[in-house]
Amino acid sequence: MTLALHGGDPVRTASWPIWPQPAPEAGRQLADVLASGRWSISGPYRGADTRERTFARRFAEYNGTGHCVPAASGTAALMIALEACGIGAGDEVIVPGISWVATASTVLAVNAVPVFAEVDPDTLCLDPAAAEAAITPATRAIIVVHLYSALADMDALRALARRHDLTLIEDAAQAHGAVHRGAKAGTMGRAGAFSMHHTKVLTCGEGGAAITADPQLALRMAELRADGRHQPEQPPPLNEMELVTTGTVMGSNRALSEFHAALLIAQLGRLDQQNEQRAVQAAALEKSLADLGFATQRTSEGTERRTYFGFVIRLPEEFDGIDSAAAAAAVSAELSLPVKPVYPAIPASPLYRPDSRRRFDLGDRHRGRIDRARHRLPVSERAAARHLTFHHSALLGERSDVDDIAAALGKLRDHRADLG
Repeated sequence: MTLALHGGDPVRTASWPIWPQPAPEAGRQLADVLASGRWSISGPYRGADTRERTFARRFAEYNGTGHCVPAASGTAALMIALEACGIGAGDEVIVPGISWVATASTVLAVNAVPVFAEVDPDTLCLDPAAAEAAITPATRAIIVVHLYSALADMDALRALARRHDLTLIEDAAQAHGAVHRGAKAGTMGRAGAFSMHHTKVLTCGEGGAAITADPQLALRMAELRADGRHQPEQPPPLNEMELVTTGTVMGSNRALSEFHAALLIAQLGRLDQQNEQRAVQAAALEKSLADLGFATQRTSEGTERRTYFGFVIRLPEEFDGIDSAAAAAAVSAELSLPVKPVYPAIPASPLYRPDSRRRFDLGDRHRGRIDRARHRLPVSERAAARHLTFHHSALLGERSDVDDIAAALGKLRDHRADLG
């Protein structure tokens, strides 16, 4: 038997579930906005709540918190959370060594300095001991990322933040609906930021949201994402512009459109059911892979419900010396399913290039602090080289899909020597 990558017969040629999957009411929600005369929150009042406000209320209720501020993207949500928490020029923010690049580039975007700390090699989330070792007198905040299907060690990280009087912000872009000791992801720090990008388990194509229990923080985030304006408690007269100009903070336009909000209202109703389906498939796959000698991503103690944005597989020791990209390509060829290495350590990512934009050049001292060459993350780099991941949509099909994935990985194990 030969690997499909080298001309052999693949394990599977059938298609996989497509993503996104529109909720049955999504079309009606979009049509209603189209005919409403209100396509943006920065528009005239038409006699009813905006879809954006409706989604904000429902997403806050879903997460069991007081306030939600929708935004144009997950990056925008994280940026307004950082700025509303007072993070700015020269402040150091601890971020995990492995994440999507926006976790660090957003810190730079508020003129703060990302300081990378190692991840736990089993969860791929921020290691609390490494985070504590990275604290300096300039440290003001920690961004904790719940990555792929794992929740970070929130018990230790919350205690760390309290001990050092640091702001804790959750990047929950991949953890919609995950639960740690009864609390939803995004509600355990001062603010939580979500992405609703095309790939996410809750999506409207492009979008985001920041949540918090603090009403004053929510108001500041709302103004930061709408050019310094916010929606009033009481609506204006019919056909008058709705946003209130306060002049308390200079913001930018990072608002979510009414079309995107309408999609999110529809999709939110399906989130729990889809998350449960993914979890059932993931549990079956985890068992099958364990029988083959493959471990999978762990999650931290206290996790009560996982969200599978990505299913992560750890390559066994016998794969040492085999390029993870080659292993991913081999599994992809067997399944007709995109399988990738996990994110590289951020300083090694080709997308992390602070030197490519003059806005981040604030003088010689600052330039040295953001030079990616100064960061050495051997644990994160090793972890990144040993893990593969595939998208959550592959967990929305049939039980036989699990068997195909396991068969492909078994074939990879048996023919690993062919990868060189």
